[in-house]
Amino acid sequence: MDVTILARWQFAITTVYHFFFVPLSIGLSLLVAIMQTVYFRSGNETYKRMTKFWGKLLLINFAIGVATGIVQEFQFGMNWAEYSRFVGDIFGAPLAIEALMAFFLESTFLGLWLFGWNKLSKGVHLACIWMVAIGSTISSFWILVANSFMHQPVGYVIRNGRAEMESFGALIANGHVWVQWPHTMMAAICTAAFFVLGISAYHLRRPLSEAGHDMFRRSFQIGAIAAVIGVVGVILAGHAQAQYMIQVQPMKMAAAEAIWETEDPAPMSLFTIASTPEQRDLFVIKVPGLLSFLAYNRFEGAVPGIKDLQAEAEATYGPGNYTPNVFLAYWTFRAMVGAGFAMLGLAVVALYSVLRNRITSSTAFLWLLIPSIGLPYLANATGWIFTEMGRQPWIVYGVMLTSEGVSATVGVGYVLMSLIGFTLVYLGLIAATIFLMLKYARQVPGEEPQMSKQPSLRPAPAGD
Repeated sequence: MDVTILARWQFAITTVYHFFFVPLSIGLSLLVAIMQTVYFRSGNETYKRMTKFWGKLLLINFAIGVATGIVQEFQFGMNWAEYSRFVGDIFGAPLAIEALMAFFLESTFLGLWLFGWNKLSKGVHLACIWMVAIGSTISSFWILVANSFMHQPVGYVIRNGRAEMESFGALIANGHVWVQWPHTMMAAICTAAFFVLGISAYHLRRPLSEAGHDMFRRSFQIGAIAAVIGVVGVILAGHAQAQYMIQVQPMKMAAAEAIWETEDPAPMSLFTIASTPEQRDLFVIKVPGLLSFLAYNRFEGAVPGIKDLQAEAEATYGPGNYTPNVFLAYWTFRAMVGAGFAMLGLAVVALYSVLRNRITSSTAFLWLLIPSIGLPYLANATGWIFTEMGRQPWIVYGVMLTSEGVSATVGVGYVLMSLIGFTLVYLGLIAATIFLMLKYARQVPGEEPQMSKQPSLRPAPAGD
């Protein structure tokens, strides 16, 4: 076993699991803030019940997300100590700002919001949840500033074998941040929207009181509007990100499309079966010129192929394999895009049913929305796997190889043991999270659990 491979597996497992919770925290905090704003302005008690119901699920998600995020950051000083030593002056700055400026803002005001019901004034209490939403948004920005340096290193110099920050402004102005952050934010809105839609659909197909039905109908409306905004936004932001990717990381785009030779105009692959060792297609279905259009907004323009990019990298950096895992990049990219367009179709139908006042007219569609909660999670996970795997073999693109970032003093046995341990612990956390989410998502605010409504089986006391 190779320590680098094990360290990558451990970081991948902990990161993907942590990112299950991040988009929902960002998106749901915004939707809860909107719900409470409507309650503040209208005084309608339905929106107060909505705020508490979805806020409870937000709190569960936030708590698990914090626990998994702390574990993730510890790895920089353990399995990836050489990476931290090399870029710590740069990478550590936005992460420190994220913790001091955003995380503490988010967690402090979330606590005030949780315990401030009927203790704080309505305006101050409302401001607390908006500060949570703002803190979550700021947090995502600073984390992506750090991550974007790994994809497009800017504002640094190499001194004494280490990368040192030369321009903090360059880190913030990094073009990679400004295509990645909107994409991530829109994905967060999608995640929260389908979470709200799916749970609302679950309740709307059940017998409910008039108040319960009204609450989940209104939740469905908010979820449908947010879903359309989020999906359209993520598609537009993703298009901009893909065009930027061709400029700064052409090898990633070539791997995503399994393009072996440079082509002009470049076709887009709909389905490809390829022999990666031989770098050739065995079976392919392509749309002529479509990739050039997506890359340059015209049906012409060269998109570099893997073979030419590999030769350029060898000429620049020396002998080595600079091609990422094409199979993984190709299929994770398609899983992300496929999930995105599936969400687009569902979001449009959901919004149409809202506009036509036909939310409950199709039981089959309500049933379909329940498992669709998983679509944004699939898109988020595969999107991040593609983003990080497509950068390989670089941990800092063009500056430091992934194999150079792993700790020199951590042996295979230690990493393997911690990998197994973390995986088992996270499986337990998954079970606990699912249990808590199901328990509280099934409850209807202001209504007794279904079992309590059943007639008592005990004999009546004498004389009754």
